[in-house]
Amino acid sequence: MESEKRWPKAVVKVGGSLFDLPDLGPRLLKWLAERPAGEVLLVPGGGPAADVVREYDRVHALGEEHAHWLALSALTLNAQFLASLLPGAVVVPHVQPFATDRLQGKIPVLDPYAFARADEGQPESLPHCWTITSDSLAARAARIAGARELILLKSVSLPAGMDWTEAAKRGLVDAYFTHVAGSFLPIRFINFRHWPAM
Repeated sequence: MESEKRWPKAVVKVGGSLFDLPDLGPRLLKWLAERPAGEVLLVPGGGPAADVVREYDRVHALGEEHAHWLALSALTLNAQFLASLLPGAVVVPHVQPFATDRLQGKIPVLDPYAFARADEGQPESLPHCWTITSDSLAARAARIAGARELILLKSVSLPAGMDWTEAAKRGLVDAYFTHVAGSFLPIRFINFRHWPAM
């Protein structure tokens, strides 16, 4: 079936708040080993790199759209960083299965800047403002890819029974997330600092 050939089956956003974990690389490798090979696309979060751009915007009034593109550029750095933690990882520019043979045995990490540039002007492409973070970008990537699941690896836990609207109000996901994610696919929220559960 065509749906069986979809790649990736899961888009996994690795929150920037996790980048200070000394064992992030080995922990991710162990977590990924529990999933079938070749089914996951990683999306890096913003973390400190995006915060630097936010501060530049605050001080220099760069304007939200320009600053947001700069923040997306910072996510290219984060993609390279994330790939450097994972032996055999490769940074990819988009979510299409353009060369799945090239990905054999490798862990794909999305370059958010290249992805956003390619998606710019497409129906329902993301606006450029500070209410958009890598949460919405990962949801957009999952939607375009036709992924079966979106997984958010974070530094916090999602309270039981909380919906995404309330999660956005509490800052657990960005304010635009519910608009992008909708109800089109299952979403898992994992406190990766507490994984594996002790």
